[in-house]
Amino acid sequence: MKKIFLLLLIFTACKDNTEKTDVERNTKSYDFTTQFEKSNGTETATYHETIQYYKDLTEKYSEISIKAIGETDSGEPLHIVTLNMDGTTDDFESLRENNRILLINNGIHPGESDGIDATMMLYRDLVEGKIKTLKSTVLVTIPIYNVGGSINRNSTTRTNQNGPKSYGFRGNARNYDLNRDFIKSDTKNAKTFAHIFHLVQPDVFIDNHVSNGADYQYALTHLFTQHNKLGGGLGNYLHNEMMPQLEQKLEAKDWDITPYVNVFNRTPESGFSQFMDSPRYSTGYTTLFNTLGMMVETHMLKPYKQRVEGTYQLMKSMVEITEEQGDKIASLRKDQANSWVVGDHYPLNWTVDSTKTSILQFKGFEGEMIASEITGAKRLKYDKSKPFTKEVTYQNYFKATDSVAIPKAYVIPQGWHNVIDLLKLNNIELTKIKNDTTFTVESYKIGAYQTRATAYEGHYSHYNTSVNSSKEKVSFRKGDYMVSTDQKGIRYLLETLEPTAPDSFFNWNFFDTILQQKEGFSPYVWEDKAQELLNASPKLQMEYNVKISYDEEFANNWYAQLDWLHKQSSHYEKAHLQYPVYRLLKAK
Repeated sequence: MKKIFLLLLIFTACKDNTEKTDVERNTKSYDFTTQFEKSNGTETATYHETIQYYKDLTEKYSEISIKAIGETDSGEPLHIVTLNMDGTTDDFESLRENNRILLINNGIHPGESDGIDATMMLYRDLVEGKIKTLKSTVLVTIPIYNVGGSINRNSTTRTNQNGPKSYGFRGNARNYDLNRDFIKSDTKNAKTFAHIFHLVQPDVFIDNHVSNGADYQYALTHLFTQHNKLGGGLGNYLHNEMMPQLEQKLEAKDWDITPYVNVFNRTPESGFSQFMDSPRYSTGYTTLFNTLGMMVETHMLKPYKQRVEGTYQLMKSMVEITEEQGDKIASLRKDQANSWVVGDHYPLNWTVDSTKTSILQFKGFEGEMIASEITGAKRLKYDKSKPFTKEVTYQNYFKATDSVAIPKAYVIPQGWHNVIDLLKLNNIELTKIKNDTTFTVESYKIGAYQTRATAYEGHYSHYNTSVNSSKEKVSFRKGDYMVSTDQKGIRYLLETLEPTAPDSFFNWNFFDTILQQKEGFSPYVWEDKAQELLNASPKLQMEYNVKISYDEEFANNWYAQLDWLHKQSSHYEKAHLQYPVYRLLKAK
Protein backbone atom coordinates (compact mmCIF):
# COMPACT_ATOMS: atom_id res chain seq x y z
CA MET A 1 0.00 0.00 0.00
CA LYS A 2 2.84 2.35 0.89
CA LYS A 3 4.52 1.56 -2.47
CA ILE A 4 1.33 2.41 -4.39
CA PHE A 5 0.98 5.70 -2.49
CA LEU A 6 4.62 6.55 -3.20
CA LEU A 7 4.20 5.88 -6.93
CA LEU A 8 1.08 8.06 -7.02
CA LEU A 9 2.96 10.82 -5.25
CA ILE A 10 5.84 10.65 -7.75
CA PHE A 11 3.42 10.61 -10.71
CA THR A 12 1.52 13.63 -9.34
CA ALA A 13 4.73 15.52 -8.72
CA CYS A 14 5.94 14.82 -12.27
CA LYS A 15 2.58 15.85 -13.70
CA ASP A 16 2.54 19.11 -11.72
CA ASN A 17 6.07 19.90 -12.86
CA THR A 18 5.12 19.36 -16.52
CA GLU A 19 2.08 21.60 -16.14
CA LYS A 20 4.21 24.31 -14.56
CA THR A 21 6.67 24.07 -17.45
CA ASP A 22 3.85 24.49 -19.95
CA VAL A 23 2.54 27.48 -18.06
CA GLU A 24 5.99 28.99 -17.88
CA ARG A 25 6.39 28.40 -21.61
CA ASN A 26 3.32 30.54 -22.30
CA THR A 27 3.87 33.28 -19.72
CA LYS A 28 7.63 33.75 -19.49
CA SER A 29 8.78 37.03 -20.98
CA TYR A 30 11.30 36.69 -23.83
CA ASP A 31 13.20 39.31 -25.75
CA PHE A 32 14.04 37.98 -29.21
CA THR A 33 15.75 41.15 -30.35
CA THR A 34 19.18 40.04 -31.56
CA GLN A 35 22.44 41.70 -30.54
CA PHE A 36 22.75 42.77 -34.17
CA GLU A 37 19.44 44.66 -33.92
CA LYS A 38 20.14 46.08 -30.46
CA SER A 39 23.40 47.57 -31.74
CA ASN A 40 21.75 49.02 -34.85
CA GLY A 41 23.63 46.62 -37.08
CA THR A 42 27.14 47.07 -35.71
CA GLU A 43 27.64 43.98 -33.54
CA THR A 44 27.32 40.21 -33.84
CA ALA A 45 26.29 37.71 -31.19
CA THR A 46 28.91 35.69 -29.35
CA TYR A 47 28.84 31.89 -29.43
CA HIS A 48 27.14 31.61 -26.03
CA GLU A 49 24.66 34.40 -26.84
CA THR A 50 23.75 32.63 -30.08
CA ILE A 51 23.15 29.26 -28.45
CA GLN A 52 21.12 30.83 -25.64
CA TYR A 53 19.02 32.71 -28.20
CA TYR A 54 18.02 29.44 -29.87
CA LYS A 55 17.39 27.79 -26.52
CA ASP A 56 15.01 30.61 -25.67
CA LEU A 57 13.26 30.21 -29.01
CA THR A 58 12.92 26.50 -28.27
CA GLU A 59 11.35 27.22 -24.89
CA LYS A 60 8.84 29.60 -26.45
CA TYR A 61 8.03 27.81 -29.71
CA SER A 62 7.41 24.08 -30.11
CA GLU A 63 8.26 24.43 -33.83
CA ILE A 64 11.93 24.84 -32.93
CA SER A 65 14.26 22.32 -31.28
CA ILE A 66 17.96 22.51 -30.46
CA LYS A 67 20.36 19.62 -29.91
CA ALA A 68 24.01 19.37 -28.93
CA ILE A 69 25.03 16.71 -31.39
CA GLY A 70 28.78 16.19 -31.38
CA GLU A 71 32.26 17.35 -30.47
CA THR A 72 34.43 20.16 -31.79
CA ASP A 73 38.12 20.81 -31.32
CA SER A 74 37.24 23.62 -28.91
CA GLY A 75 35.78 21.29 -26.29
CA GLU A 76 32.37 22.92 -26.78
CA PRO A 77 29.66 20.90 -28.57
CA LEU A 78 28.27 21.46 -32.04
CA HIS A 79 24.53 22.18 -32.18
CA ILE A 80 21.79 21.84 -34.75
CA VAL A 81 18.58 23.83 -34.58
CA THR A 82 15.56 22.44 -36.42
CA LEU A 83 12.55 24.48 -37.49
CA ASN A 84 9.57 22.30 -38.37
CA MET A 85 6.40 24.38 -38.61
CA ASP A 86 4.26 21.33 -37.75
CA GLY A 87 6.04 21.24 -34.43
CA THR A 88 5.57 17.48 -34.33
CA THR A 89 9.01 15.95 -34.66
CA ASP A 90 12.65 16.48 -35.43
CA ASP A 91 13.07 12.89 -36.61
CA PHE A 92 14.61 13.40 -40.04
CA GLU A 93 13.73 9.95 -41.31
CA SER A 94 10.04 10.76 -41.03
CA LEU A 95 10.42 14.43 -41.97
CA ARG A 96 11.99 13.49 -45.32
CA GLU A 97 8.86 11.66 -46.38
CA ASN A 98 6.80 14.81 -46.96
CA ASN A 99 9.28 17.68 -46.68
CA ARG A 100 12.35 19.08 -48.31
CA ILE A 101 15.18 19.91 -45.90
CA LEU A 102 17.36 23.00 -46.17
CA LEU A 103 20.57 23.01 -44.11
CA ILE A 104 22.22 26.36 -43.26
CA ASN A 105 25.83 26.42 -42.06
CA ASN A 106 27.08 29.53 -40.25
CA GLY A 107 30.36 30.71 -38.82
CA ILE A 108 32.68 28.31 -40.64
CA HIS A 109 34.85 31.45 -40.73
CA PRO A 110 33.54 33.23 -37.61
CA GLY A 111 34.86 36.62 -38.69
CA GLU A 112 32.38 36.28 -41.54
CA SER A 113 29.50 36.42 -39.10
CA ASP A 114 26.71 37.74 -41.36
CA GLY A 115 24.86 34.43 -41.53
CA ILE A 116 24.96 33.94 -37.76
CA ASP A 117 22.84 37.02 -37.14
CA ALA A 118 20.69 36.68 -40.26
CA THR A 119 19.67 33.10 -39.43
CA MET A 120 18.68 33.99 -35.88
CA MET A 121 16.29 36.62 -37.27
CA LEU A 122 15.04 34.27 -40.00
CA TYR A 123 14.06 31.57 -37.50
CA ARG A 124 12.37 34.10 -35.24
CA ASP A 125 10.42 35.75 -38.05
CA LEU A 126 9.21 32.39 -39.37
CA VAL A 127 7.80 31.21 -36.04
CA GLU A 128 6.35 34.63 -35.24
CA GLY A 129 4.53 34.70 -38.56
CA LYS A 130 6.38 37.68 -40.04
CA ILE A 131 7.31 35.48 -43.01
CA LYS A 132 4.93 33.28 -44.98
CA THR A 133 4.52 29.96 -43.16
CA LEU A 134 6.40 26.95 -44.52
CA LYS A 135 4.22 24.00 -45.51
CA SER A 136 6.70 21.47 -46.86
CA THR A 137 10.16 22.79 -45.99
CA VAL A 138 12.12 22.04 -42.81
CA LEU A 139 15.04 24.26 -41.86
CA VAL A 140 18.10 23.02 -40.02
CA THR A 141 20.99 25.27 -39.03
CA ILE A 142 24.38 24.81 -37.46
CA PRO A 143 24.34 28.14 -35.56
CA ILE A 144 28.13 28.43 -35.39
CA TYR A 145 30.25 25.67 -36.94
CA ASN A 146 33.72 26.96 -36.01
CA VAL A 147 33.10 27.19 -32.28
CA GLY A 148 36.74 27.61 -31.31
CA GLY A 149 37.24 30.39 -33.82
CA SER A 150 34.07 32.11 -32.63
CA ILE A 151 35.24 32.12 -29.02
CA ASN A 152 38.62 33.54 -30.11
CA ARG A 153 37.23 37.04 -30.69
CA ASN A 154 39.10 40.15 -31.81
CA SER A 155 38.54 43.35 -33.79
CA THR A 156 41.55 43.42 -36.12
CA THR A 157 42.21 40.22 -38.08
CA ARG A 158 39.60 40.91 -40.78
CA THR A 159 41.88 43.56 -42.29
CA ASN A 160 39.64 44.31 -45.28
CA GLN A 161 36.25 44.04 -43.56
CA ASN A 162 33.81 46.79 -42.62
CA GLY A 163 32.35 45.55 -39.31
CA PRO A 164 31.11 44.18 -37.03
CA LYS A 165 32.91 45.69 -34.03
CA SER A 166 34.32 42.34 -32.86
CA TYR A 167 34.18 38.86 -34.32
CA GLY A 168 35.73 35.42 -34.28
CA PHE A 169 38.93 34.18 -35.92
CA ARG A 170 39.18 32.20 -39.17
CA GLY A 171 41.19 29.30 -37.75
CA ASN A 172 39.49 26.85 -35.43
CA ALA A 173 40.76 25.78 -31.98
CA ARG A 174 43.65 23.94 -33.69
CA ASN A 175 44.07 26.68 -36.33
CA TYR A 176 42.48 24.67 -39.14
CA ASP A 177 40.50 26.40 -41.86
CA LEU A 178 37.38 24.26 -41.63
CA ASN A 179 36.36 25.05 -45.20
CA ARG A 180 39.28 22.96 -46.41
CA ASP A 181 38.60 19.97 -44.15
CA PHE A 182 35.45 18.27 -45.42
CA ILE A 183 37.19 15.38 -47.18
CA LYS A 184 40.28 14.90 -45.02
CA SER A 185 38.36 15.45 -41.74
CA ASP A 186 41.34 16.24 -39.55
CA THR A 187 39.12 18.03 -37.04
CA LYS A 188 36.39 16.93 -34.69
CA ASN A 189 34.27 19.67 -36.26
CA ALA A 190 34.44 18.04 -39.68
CA LYS A 191 33.68 14.59 -38.32
CA THR A 192 30.63 15.96 -36.51
CA PHE A 193 29.53 17.80 -39.65
CA ALA A 194 29.62 14.51 -41.58
CA HIS A 195 27.45 12.93 -38.90
CA ILE A 196 24.99 15.86 -39.09
CA PHE A 197 24.95 15.88 -42.88
CA HIS A 198 24.10 12.19 -43.17
CA LEU A 199 21.58 12.42 -40.36
CA VAL A 200 19.79 15.37 -41.98
CA GLN A 201 20.41 14.45 -45.67
CA PRO A 202 19.52 17.96 -46.89
CA ASP A 203 18.07 18.65 -50.30
CA VAL A 204 19.51 22.18 -50.34
CA PHE A 205 22.58 23.52 -48.53
CA ILE A 206 23.63 27.13 -47.82
CA ASP A 207 27.00 28.12 -46.37
CA ASN A 208 27.25 31.80 -45.36
CA HIS A 209 30.49 33.71 -46.01
CA VAL A 210 32.00 37.17 -46.66
CA SER A 211 34.23 37.72 -49.71
CA ASN A 212 37.78 39.04 -49.87
CA GLY A 213 37.89 39.93 -53.57
CA ALA A 214 37.65 43.04 -55.71
CA ASP A 215 35.60 46.19 -55.09
CA TYR A 216 32.22 46.59 -56.81
CA GLN A 217 28.71 47.87 -56.18
CA TYR A 218 27.09 44.63 -54.99
CA ALA A 219 26.59 43.74 -51.34
CA LEU A 220 25.64 40.18 -52.32
CA THR A 221 27.32 37.58 -54.50
CA HIS A 222 26.42 33.91 -54.90
CA LEU A 223 28.73 30.96 -55.31
CA PHE A 224 26.72 27.95 -56.44
CA THR A 225 28.47 24.63 -56.79
CA GLN A 226 29.85 24.28 -60.32
CA HIS A 227 26.97 22.99 -62.45
CA ASN A 228 28.98 20.89 -64.93
CA LYS A 229 30.67 19.08 -62.06
CA LEU A 230 27.34 18.50 -60.33
CA GLY A 231 26.11 17.20 -63.69
CA GLY A 232 22.88 15.60 -64.85
CA GLY A 233 19.43 17.01 -64.27
CA LEU A 234 20.49 18.58 -60.98
CA GLY A 235 23.31 20.51 -62.64
CA ASN A 236 20.96 21.79 -65.35
CA TYR A 237 18.34 22.76 -62.78
CA LEU A 238 20.89 24.56 -60.62
CA HIS A 239 22.27 26.52 -63.56
CA ASN A 240 19.13 27.22 -65.59
CA GLU A 241 16.42 27.47 -62.94
CA MET A 242 17.47 27.78 -59.30
CA MET A 243 20.17 30.40 -59.82
CA PRO A 244 18.08 32.64 -62.14
CA GLN A 245 15.09 32.31 -59.79
CA LEU A 246 17.21 33.46 -56.86
CA GLU A 247 18.43 36.47 -58.83
CA GLN A 248 14.88 37.35 -59.87
CA LYS A 249 13.49 37.06 -56.35
CA LEU A 250 16.23 39.28 -54.97
CA GLU A 251 15.71 41.81 -57.74
CA ALA A 252 12.02 41.96 -56.76
CA LYS A 253 13.19 42.73 -53.21
CA ASP A 254 15.51 45.50 -54.53
CA TRP A 255 18.68 43.54 -53.90
CA ASP A 256 21.32 43.29 -56.63
CA ILE A 257 23.39 40.12 -56.79
CA THR A 258 26.10 38.76 -59.07
CA PRO A 259 28.20 35.59 -59.21
CA TYR A 260 31.15 35.47 -56.82
CA VAL A 261 33.88 37.74 -58.20
CA ASN A 262 36.81 35.36 -58.54
CA VAL A 263 39.70 37.83 -59.02
CA PHE A 264 42.73 38.90 -57.00
CA ASN A 265 44.46 42.28 -57.21
CA ARG A 266 42.92 43.21 -60.56
CA THR A 267 39.67 44.77 -61.76
CA PRO A 268 36.80 42.42 -62.70
CA GLU A 269 35.86 44.03 -66.02
CA SER A 270 38.52 42.04 -67.86
CA GLY A 271 36.40 38.97 -67.04
CA PHE A 272 36.62 36.18 -64.51
CA SER A 273 35.77 32.51 -64.08
CA GLN A 274 33.48 30.63 -61.77
CA PHE A 275 35.11 29.16 -58.69
CA MET A 276 35.63 25.38 -58.88
CA ASP A 277 34.58 23.93 -55.53
CA SER A 278 36.43 20.66 -55.11
CA PRO A 279 35.32 18.31 -52.29
CA ARG A 280 37.58 19.92 -49.69
CA TYR A 281 35.04 22.78 -49.63
CA SER A 282 31.57 22.53 -48.11
CA THR A 283 29.59 22.73 -51.36
CA GLY A 284 32.06 20.43 -53.13
CA TYR A 285 31.50 17.88 -50.38
CA THR A 286 27.69 18.16 -50.35
CA THR A 287 27.65 17.79 -54.15
CA LEU A 288 29.04 14.27 -53.76
CA PHE A 289 25.69 13.29 -52.25
CA ASN A 290 23.57 15.20 -54.81
CA THR A 291 22.65 18.09 -52.54
CA LEU A 292 22.07 21.46 -54.22
CA GLY A 293 24.74 23.61 -52.60
CA MET A 294 25.59 27.30 -52.60
CA MET A 295 27.71 29.77 -50.67
CA VAL A 296 26.57 33.30 -49.89
CA GLU A 297 29.47 35.72 -50.28
CA THR A 298 28.64 39.21 -49.03
CA HIS A 299 31.02 42.03 -49.89
CA MET A 300 33.52 42.83 -47.15
CA LEU A 301 33.56 46.60 -47.72
CA LYS A 302 29.81 47.10 -47.40
CA PRO A 303 28.45 48.09 -43.94
CA TYR A 304 27.75 45.15 -41.65
CA LYS A 305 24.08 46.08 -41.35
CA GLN A 306 23.61 45.94 -45.11
CA ARG A 307 25.45 42.63 -45.41
CA VAL A 308 23.36 40.90 -42.72
CA GLU A 309 20.12 42.22 -44.16
CA GLY A 310 21.18 41.01 -47.60
CA THR A 311 22.04 37.57 -46.27
CA TYR A 312 18.62 37.45 -44.62
CA GLN A 313 16.87 38.28 -47.88
CA LEU A 314 18.93 35.77 -49.83
CA MET A 315 18.17 32.94 -47.41
CA LYS A 316 14.50 33.95 -47.38
CA SER A 317 14.50 33.69 -51.19
CA MET A 318 16.18 30.27 -51.13
CA VAL A 319 13.58 29.09 -48.62
CA GLU A 320 10.87 30.28 -51.00
CA ILE A 321 12.44 28.42 -53.93
CA THR A 322 12.75 25.23 -51.87
CA GLU A 323 9.10 25.57 -50.80
CA GLU A 324 7.86 26.23 -54.34
CA GLN A 325 10.11 23.74 -56.15
CA GLY A 326 10.29 21.02 -53.52
CA ASP A 327 8.67 18.26 -55.55
CA LYS A 328 10.89 18.95 -58.53
CA ILE A 329 14.03 19.05 -56.38
CA ALA A 330 13.10 15.71 -54.78
CA SER A 331 12.47 14.11 -58.18
CA LEU A 332 15.74 15.39 -59.64
CA ARG A 333 17.74 14.19 -56.64
CA LYS A 334 16.15 10.75 -56.91
CA ASP A 335 17.03 10.54 -60.61
CA GLN A 336 20.56 11.82 -59.99
CA ALA A 337 21.22 8.98 -57.55
CA ASN A 338 21.13 6.62 -60.54
CA SER A 339 23.32 8.74 -62.83
CA TRP A 340 26.60 6.88 -62.26
CA VAL A 341 26.79 3.12 -62.70
CA VAL A 342 29.52 0.50 -62.99
CA GLY A 343 31.39 0.80 -66.28
CA ASP A 344 30.61 4.49 -66.82
CA HIS A 345 33.46 6.95 -67.03
CA TYR A 346 33.43 9.39 -64.13
CA PRO A 347 35.21 12.77 -64.57
CA LEU A 348 37.86 13.50 -61.95
CA ASN A 349 39.57 16.74 -62.98
CA TRP A 350 38.15 19.85 -64.61
CA THR A 351 39.26 22.99 -66.43
CA VAL A 352 37.49 26.08 -67.75
CA ASP A 353 35.75 25.49 -71.08
CA SER A 354 36.85 28.59 -73.00
CA THR A 355 34.43 27.85 -75.86
CA LYS A 356 31.41 28.74 -73.70
CA THR A 357 30.93 31.92 -71.71
CA SER A 358 28.18 34.07 -70.22
CA ILE A 359 27.86 37.84 -70.25
CA LEU A 360 27.17 39.72 -67.02
CA GLN A 361 25.81 43.24 -66.79
CA PHE A 362 28.35 43.94 -64.10
CA LYS A 363 28.08 46.89 -61.72
CA GLY A 364 31.57 47.88 -60.70
CA PHE A 365 33.82 50.83 -59.97
CA GLU A 366 36.53 52.22 -62.21
CA GLY A 367 39.96 51.11 -61.13
CA GLU A 368 43.52 51.79 -62.20
CA MET A 369 47.06 50.82 -61.35
CA ILE A 370 48.94 53.70 -59.78
CA ALA A 371 52.33 54.07 -58.09
CA SER A 372 52.34 52.96 -54.45
CA GLU A 373 53.62 55.53 -52.00
CA ILE A 374 54.87 52.67 -49.79
CA THR A 375 56.57 50.25 -52.18
CA GLY A 376 56.97 52.30 -55.33
CA ALA A 377 55.42 49.43 -57.30
CA LYS A 378 52.08 49.59 -59.06
CA ARG A 379 49.02 49.18 -56.83
CA LEU A 380 45.31 48.84 -57.59
CA LYS A 381 43.11 51.83 -56.69
CA TYR A 382 39.32 51.95 -57.12
CA ASP A 383 37.42 55.19 -57.62
CA LYS A 384 33.98 54.87 -56.01
CA SER A 385 32.93 58.17 -57.52
CA LYS A 386 33.01 56.42 -60.90
CA PRO A 387 30.50 53.54 -60.82
CA PHE A 388 29.75 51.73 -64.05
CA THR A 389 27.61 48.99 -65.58
CA LYS A 390 29.55 47.06 -68.23
CA GLU A 391 29.33 43.79 -70.08
CA VAL A 392 31.79 41.39 -68.46
CA THR A 393 32.70 37.93 -69.71
CA TYR A 394 32.01 35.25 -67.14
CA GLN A 395 33.53 31.79 -67.68
CA ASN A 396 31.05 29.52 -65.94
CA TYR A 397 31.39 26.36 -68.01
CA PHE A 398 33.92 23.65 -67.20
CA LYS A 399 34.97 20.49 -69.02
CA ALA A 400 36.55 17.30 -67.73
CA THR A 401 40.23 16.78 -68.46
CA ASP A 402 40.27 13.11 -67.48
CA SER A 403 37.99 10.36 -66.25
CA VAL A 404 38.07 6.88 -64.78
CA ALA A 405 35.94 3.80 -65.44
CA ILE A 406 33.78 3.09 -62.42
CA PRO A 407 34.76 -0.28 -60.92
CA LYS A 408 32.33 -2.80 -59.50
CA ALA A 409 33.96 -2.43 -56.10
CA TYR A 410 37.06 -1.36 -54.24
CA VAL A 411 38.97 -3.76 -52.00
CA ILE A 412 40.71 -2.20 -49.00
CA PRO A 413 43.03 -4.10 -46.65
CA GLN A 414 41.83 -3.79 -43.06
CA GLY A 415 45.08 -2.18 -41.91
CA TRP A 416 44.10 1.12 -43.52
CA HIS A 417 41.72 1.89 -40.66
CA ASN A 418 42.04 5.67 -41.04
CA VAL A 419 40.44 5.44 -44.48
CA ILE A 420 37.92 2.81 -43.41
CA ASP A 421 36.79 4.96 -40.47
CA LEU A 422 36.11 7.93 -42.75
CA LEU A 423 34.14 5.76 -45.18
CA LYS A 424 31.99 4.53 -42.31
CA LEU A 425 31.53 8.09 -41.03
CA ASN A 426 30.16 9.03 -44.45
CA ASN A 427 27.57 6.24 -44.52
CA ILE A 428 29.54 4.11 -46.97
CA GLU A 429 28.48 0.49 -46.86
CA LEU A 430 31.39 -1.92 -46.42
CA THR A 431 31.40 -5.71 -46.37
CA LYS A 432 34.05 -7.71 -44.57
CA ILE A 433 35.62 -10.54 -46.58
CA LYS A 434 34.73 -13.74 -44.71
CA ASN A 435 37.69 -15.89 -45.76
CA ASP A 436 41.20 -15.48 -47.15
CA THR A 437 40.54 -14.93 -50.87
CA THR A 438 42.41 -14.18 -54.09
CA PHE A 439 40.83 -11.75 -56.57
CA THR A 440 41.86 -10.60 -60.02
CA VAL A 441 41.92 -6.83 -59.59
CA GLU A 442 43.12 -3.67 -61.24
CA SER A 443 46.20 -2.58 -59.32
CA TYR A 444 47.74 0.89 -59.26
CA LYS A 445 51.39 1.80 -58.89
CA ILE A 446 51.93 5.47 -58.20
CA GLY A 447 53.69 6.75 -61.30
CA ALA A 448 54.42 10.39 -60.58
CA TYR A 449 53.30 13.10 -58.20
CA GLN A 450 54.35 16.50 -56.95
CA THR A 451 54.22 17.71 -53.36
CA ARG A 452 53.54 21.20 -52.04
CA ALA A 453 56.66 22.91 -50.74
CA THR A 454 54.80 24.65 -47.92
CA ALA A 455 52.30 23.39 -45.34
CA TYR A 456 48.65 23.63 -46.25
CA GLU A 457 46.03 22.90 -43.60
CA GLY A 458 48.28 20.50 -41.71
CA HIS A 459 49.48 18.69 -44.84
CA TYR A 460 52.12 18.79 -47.53
CA SER A 461 49.61 17.67 -50.09
CA HIS A 462 50.27 16.04 -53.46
CA TYR A 463 49.09 17.10 -56.89
CA ASN A 464 49.55 16.17 -60.56
CA THR A 465 49.38 12.54 -59.51
CA SER A 466 49.49 9.79 -62.12
CA VAL A 467 49.25 6.01 -61.82
CA ASN A 468 50.32 2.94 -63.77
CA SER A 469 47.59 0.34 -63.96
CA SER A 470 47.81 -3.43 -64.35
CA LYS A 471 45.67 -6.50 -63.76
CA GLU A 472 46.97 -8.66 -60.95
CA LYS A 473 45.94 -11.59 -58.79
CA VAL A 474 46.07 -10.30 -55.24
CA SER A 475 45.47 -12.25 -52.05
CA PHE A 476 43.30 -10.63 -49.39
CA ARG A 477 42.80 -11.67 -45.80
CA LYS A 478 39.70 -12.45 -43.85
CA GLY A 479 38.51 -9.13 -42.43
CA ASP A 480 39.60 -6.98 -45.38
CA TYR A 481 36.85 -4.85 -46.87
CA MET A 482 34.88 -5.04 -50.09
CA VAL A 483 33.24 -1.70 -50.97
CA SER A 484 30.61 -1.86 -53.69
CA THR A 485 30.16 1.24 -55.85
CA ASP A 486 26.46 0.45 -56.20
CA GLN A 487 25.42 2.75 -53.34
CA LYS A 488 24.48 6.35 -52.59
CA GLY A 489 28.06 7.32 -51.81
CA ILE A 490 29.46 6.32 -55.20
CA ARG A 491 30.76 9.81 -55.94
CA TYR A 492 32.38 10.07 -52.52
CA LEU A 493 34.16 6.77 -53.17
CA LEU A 494 35.48 7.86 -56.56
CA GLU A 495 36.63 11.28 -55.37
CA THR A 496 38.49 9.88 -52.36
CA LEU A 497 39.81 6.49 -53.50
CA GLU A 498 40.97 7.37 -57.03
CA PRO A 499 44.51 8.71 -56.44
CA THR A 500 44.40 11.18 -59.34
CA ALA A 501 41.30 12.99 -58.05
CA PRO A 502 42.27 16.45 -56.70
CA ASP A 503 41.06 15.76 -53.15
CA SER A 504 41.76 12.05 -53.02
CA PHE A 505 42.93 10.46 -49.82
CA PHE A 506 46.25 9.82 -51.58
CA ASN A 507 46.73 13.51 -52.40
CA TRP A 508 45.90 14.39 -48.78
CA ASN A 509 48.79 12.15 -47.58
CA PHE A 510 46.72 9.27 -46.18
CA PHE A 511 48.98 6.77 -47.97
CA ASP A 512 52.38 8.45 -47.68
CA THR A 513 53.96 5.41 -46.04
CA ILE A 514 53.93 3.64 -49.43
CA LEU A 515 56.12 6.40 -50.87
CA GLN A 516 59.10 5.44 -48.72
CA GLN A 517 61.20 2.35 -49.34
CA LYS A 518 61.66 0.27 -46.21
CA GLU A 519 64.39 -2.05 -47.49
CA GLY A 520 67.54 -1.16 -49.44
CA PHE A 521 70.97 -2.47 -50.27
CA SER A 522 74.60 -1.99 -49.38
CA PRO A 523 76.51 -1.21 -52.59
CA TYR A 524 79.47 -3.44 -51.78
CA VAL A 525 77.10 -6.43 -51.49
CA TRP A 526 74.73 -5.55 -54.30
CA GLU A 527 77.53 -4.91 -56.83
CA ASP A 528 78.24 -8.64 -57.10
CA LYS A 529 74.56 -9.64 -57.14
CA ALA A 530 73.78 -6.97 -59.74
CA GLN A 531 76.48 -8.39 -62.01
CA GLU A 532 74.96 -11.86 -61.63
CA LEU A 533 71.57 -10.37 -62.51
CA LEU A 534 72.91 -8.81 -65.71
CA ASN A 535 74.76 -11.99 -66.68
CA ALA A 536 71.57 -13.99 -66.30
CA SER A 537 69.42 -11.59 -68.37
CA PRO A 538 70.77 -10.35 -71.72
CA LYS A 539 67.53 -8.39 -72.20
CA LEU A 540 68.09 -6.49 -68.96
CA GLN A 541 71.75 -5.92 -69.92
CA MET A 542 70.55 -4.36 -73.20
CA GLU A 543 68.05 -2.07 -71.40
CA TYR A 544 70.78 -1.03 -68.97
CA ASN A 545 73.20 -0.21 -71.82
CA VAL A 546 70.57 1.87 -73.64
CA LYS A 547 69.73 3.83 -70.48
CA ILE A 548 73.41 4.61 -69.84
CA SER A 549 73.88 5.68 -73.47
CA TYR A 550 70.93 8.08 -73.63
CA ASP A 551 70.55 9.33 -70.03
CA GLU A 552 73.59 11.45 -69.16
CA GLU A 553 72.52 12.09 -65.59
CA PHE A 554 72.02 8.36 -65.08
CA ALA A 555 75.37 7.57 -66.69
CA ASN A 556 77.17 9.88 -64.26
CA ASN A 557 75.52 8.54 -61.10
CA TRP A 558 76.84 5.16 -60.01
CA TYR A 559 74.33 4.84 -57.15
CA ALA A 560 71.40 5.54 -59.47
CA GLN A 561 72.63 2.75 -61.71
CA LEU A 562 72.76 0.27 -58.86
CA ASP A 563 69.37 1.42 -57.58
CA TRP A 564 67.82 0.99 -61.04
CA LEU A 565 69.13 -2.55 -61.25
CA HIS A 566 67.88 -3.28 -57.74
CA LYS A 567 64.40 -2.14 -58.77
CA GLN A 568 64.46 -4.60 -61.69
CA SER A 569 65.27 -7.49 -59.37
CA SER A 570 63.19 -9.74 -57.13
CA HIS A 571 64.77 -8.02 -54.12
CA TYR A 572 62.84 -4.79 -54.71
CA GLU A 573 59.97 -4.57 -52.22
CA LYS A 574 56.49 -4.84 -53.71
CA ALA A 575 54.97 -2.35 -51.27
CA HIS A 576 56.94 0.63 -52.56
CA LEU A 577 54.57 2.91 -54.54
CA GLN A 578 51.93 0.19 -54.49
CA TYR A 579 48.58 1.87 -53.95
CA PRO A 580 46.85 -0.36 -51.38
CA VAL A 581 43.28 0.13 -52.62
CA TYR A 582 42.35 -2.22 -55.44
CA ARG A 583 39.65 -2.04 -58.09
CA LEU A 584 37.40 -5.02 -58.75
CA LEU A 585 36.28 -4.74 -62.34
CA LYS A 586 32.93 -5.66 -63.83
CA ALA A 587 32.91 -9.12 -65.38
CA LYS A 588 32.65 -9.00 -69.18
